[in-house]
Amino acid sequence: MTEGSERTILVTGGSRGIGRGICLAFAKADNHIFFNYSSAREAAAQTEKLVADAGGTATGVRVNVASEKEVAEFVARALDATGRIDVLVNNAGITRDGLLVRMKESDWDDVLNINLKGAFLCIKAVTKPMMKQRYGRIINVSSVVGVSGNPGQANYVAAKAGIIGLTKGVAKELASRNITANVVAPGYIETDMTAGLPDKAKEAMVGQIPLGRPGTPEDIARAVVFLASDDAAYITGQVLHVSGGMYM
Repeated sequence: MTEGSERTILVTGGSRGIGRGICLAFAKADNHIFFNYSSAREAAAQTEKLVADAGGTATGVRVNVASEKEVAEFVARALDATGRIDVLVNNAGITRDGLLVRMKESDWDDVLNINLKGAFLCIKAVTKPMMKQRYGRIINVSSVVGVSGNPGQANYVAAKAGIIGLTKGVAKELASRNITANVVAPGYIETDMTAGLPDKAKEAMVGQIPLGRPGTPEDIARAVVFLASDDAAYITGQVLHVSGGMYM
């Protein structure tokens, strides 16, 4: 399978932010993009329009990635439409921040279910078709905090660290079938999720970045597209930090 051929690409959390940037980076006439969203149909429709304007095809589907049934139906829909799954990007994520001593069990469960269990379920669902076609690219979006830690985010940190371990296990299991699995670990990226941070918190974050600026969804998307490309065919089980030097 080569980049010039038609490819089917699944992106979770594709209706906004980093996920939308990833969908747009894959927007080419020979790519069929399927992405999930969890709430606002309007945002998903905007992603579909932007991809179409860029010459690609995108279909947004409301899917709870923590539901094995819904994930299986999502993958089946893409397979029915195109007959294959070439790239999976696990990007869907939520936050429920709070100090550990005050964190509700539901806040822990919600974050682990979407951010980590969701990635597991999506990988599991695409494994058989990828093994059958003897080709696949799995890219999981973690975070700088998954390796550095962060106060007030024990649930998010645990999920993002888990993503790295999950990816390494998957990489070793599936390598013999020409399926690679890698991680992109963003630093501080300007998205809807970070827009609500206080200005002082934003300034403090930028102060930790040697390149002196926050990242953009496009910065992450370019790394994802690289790992899904033929140029990265000999890379698997790796963590690519895209953080402006925030983590070294």
